[in-house]
Amino acid sequence: MGEFVKLEESAVSNVAIIRLDRPKVNALNSQIGRELLEVAQELATRQDIRGVVVWGGPRIFAAGADISEFPVEGENRDPSPMVDLLNEANFALENLPQITIAAVNGFALGGGCELSMTTDFRVCGESAVFGQPEILLGIIAGAGGTQRLTRLVGVTKSKEINYTGRQVKAAEALEIGLVSAVHPDDEVLDEAVKLAALYAAGPAAIANAKKAIMDGLHVSIEEAIAIEKREFVAAFQTNDAVTGITSFMEHGPGKAEFSGS
Repeated sequence: MGEFVKLEESAVSNVAIIRLDRPKVNALNSQIGRELLEVAQELATRQDIRGVVVWGGPRIFAAGADISEFPVEGENRDPSPMVDLLNEANFALENLPQITIAAVNGFALGGGCELSMTTDFRVCGESAVFGQPEILLGIIAGAGGTQRLTRLVGVTKSKEINYTGRQVKAAEALEIGLVSAVHPDDEVLDEAVKLAALYAAGPAAIANAKKAIMDGLHVSIEEAIAIEKREFVAAFQTNDAVTGITSFMEHGPGKAEFSGS
């Protein structure tokens, strides 16, 4: 278990919590990048975990990257070592087979917002604040802030948020599709776990649907449909497919109980 990133149990047996814990504001540095990557690599092998919640605690999700690691001296000021680690961790989280949910309390700014956008869903507290404020430092987002945000909220809104560096409060985040639900601050983690448990109780084919969607995002429609067919065929190889189809034939829709295998 890492110093700043911990994999914890939740109240639901097949839902785990990735807990960020780097006081005071969960600033994302190279060590957090390494520890996030290690946790994601472990989760990718865990058949017993079907839902994952990413949580920064009750006060702050992550207030951004650790600016003390930003290079400001010399002619070749290259922040790649730090951002490459964060991007590798973000891709590993984004591509997990489990359904992932960011439970956001407080600030999710810069790298924190970018981390939250790697998950399948984001739920937040009423006082949550999102944003990509890098432009206020004279730089831009480097771990997905210009790309994942655009895919979530559209080109024009993403440009406005990235160009101004302004903060997006919970109500607006819900309105523009950055989050899927807003809850009282003290209920965010519980609601995220409940949502993860809902998906975790579904058939194994949820992982196939996720892979089809993610792999098909960046290719032509013809290639994307071929990816969908690949995962469609793979879903038929699961035990849950036999359970679901047989249950439908014998008892009608919506009565199957899935094992997740």
